Amino acid sequence: MMASVFLSRAMGLVREMVIAHIGGRTAAVDAYQIAFVIPEILNHVVASGFLSVTFIPIFAAYLADNREEEGWKVFSIIMTGFGALLLVLVGAAEWFAPQLVDLFAPGLTDPAVKVDAVRMTRIILPAQIFFFAGGMFMAVQFTKEKFFIPALAPLIYNLGIIVGGVVLGRQMGMIGFAWGVLAGAFVGNFLLQWYGGRSVGMILSFRFNLFHPDLKRYVLLTLPLMVGLTMTFSTEIFLRFFGSYLSGGGIAALNYSFRVMLILMAFFGQALGVASFPFMARLAAENRMGELNRILNLALRYLALVIPFSVLFMVLRYEIIRILFQHGQFDPADTAVTSNVFLFILVGAAAFAAQTVVVRGYYAIQNTLFPAVYGTIAVVASLPLFYFGMRHLGAAGVGLAISISAIFQVLLLYVIWSRKTENRESRGVYRFYIQMILLSAGMGGLMEGFRRTVLSGIDSGAFSGSLITCVIVGILFAVLFISAGYLLKITEIIDVLHRVRNKLAGKKMAGVGK
Repeated sequence: MMASVFLSRAMGLVREMVIAHIGGRTAAVDAYQIAFVIPEILNHVVASGFLSVTFIPIFAAYLADNREEEGWKVFSIIMTGFGALLLVLVGAAEWFAPQLVDLFAPGLTDPAVKVDAVRMTRIILPAQIFFFAGGMFMAVQFTKEKFFIPALAPLIYNLGIIVGGVVLGRQMGMIGFAWGVLAGAFVGNFLLQWYGGRSVGMILSFRFNLFHPDLKRYVLLTLPLMVGLTMTFSTEIFLRFFGSYLSGGGIAALNYSFRVMLILMAFFGQALGVASFPFMARLAAENRMGELNRILNLALRYLALVIPFSVLFMVLRYEIIRILFQHGQFDPADTAVTSNVFLFILVGAAAFAAQTVVVRGYYAIQNTLFPAVYGTIAVVASLPLFYFGMRHLGAAGVGLAISISAIFQVLLLYVIWSRKTENRESRGVYRFYIQMILLSAGMGGLMEGFRRTVLSGIDSGAFSGSLITCVIVGILFAVLFISAGYLLKITEIIDVLHRVRNKLAGKKMAGVGK
């Protein structure tokens, strides 16, 4: 799962590079990003993004009681009921797409941009049906502890977008990418996952029963998630809502920066959260809260390693954006604007990674209500921050608001969790994060000073110059990171280094054997 999430984020980065090449940092790219707002809201409303955390405990209970046949009936009932609801909602959204775009992107003033946003919204909307069905198919595979085929879904989805953009982009512009979204969702999230579900014995039938007790239980578990505002979901919406008030290309700069930051989140956090959840749910079901807390605390300590890597990216922000995006329609001025936004987005990278684990602690004990209510209150409370940032700092201010909001939300969520579960080891987690922040600040100061003095003669405006700067500063970071791990005896850094070394040694031995 870690390899899949990282590869999907890497392919997502390639996708953004293709978008930047064809669309640059323009209003057309803004329209494409706005086209995702309504589909993502629909996805949120039917809770298809939460199927794994709500359906898995229900279905797993049937497997544990040797009542798999009844479990498939419940699976079919949920699939039929929520699938019908989604079909109705998609149809309504298709019809009212112009009005909905006005509602969720009120800052749009260019009629042509609005027309493109509405057209692409209507193309992307049906993909939510494939995401919902595929989410159900993946949930049963997770319950059967099969991860390979679900791991392919995001890879094929991103590949579909890339192919759609490359093949159709020259003739259709950003609309080609919208068709790629629909095709990628159909193949990767629906067809392939249907095959994966069938391979684990999935039995799907048309069953419409609104009164089944487990359907009611599923609704009670997912209802808070449907109406609540999660951190990631609100970020995606606010990025576009407040970005619609910025000058052309503001949303594009925010999106490019956010997607690169998600590479860090994916590599460290998202896979860890997804893969650990079934085990956390089992420990919660067995009332072994001490072990659950131990796993959660350990995961958070490892996720603190996101902080020094975030600082490395901050130091190399201009060079990273230059290498990734400055080609085709993306020019040096776009690089300067986007790299400035990237700096502020990176401030919240560790918080986004930690959130993927912390929130699953609540889901493991089947408490979906509190995170949803808390998240909604926190999101509403952050609105003035977004408004202030947008008015006074533009796109960079929206990026800073995203980061501050994320840090505040995940910190308070973990504090409350620790008090509720008597998590005595939480103080050690706080101390470790403070230690990593101070260490990373020192490393960042050394790397920034080195880049500005020793490497001042290298032209970072050129691709080769940016690449050379990244390589040299990256080597310096590795030396500082490894040295800090051993000199300060930071167990997490040493453990990661040993794991990497063992993996490399294992591959080398495998090569010798061949």
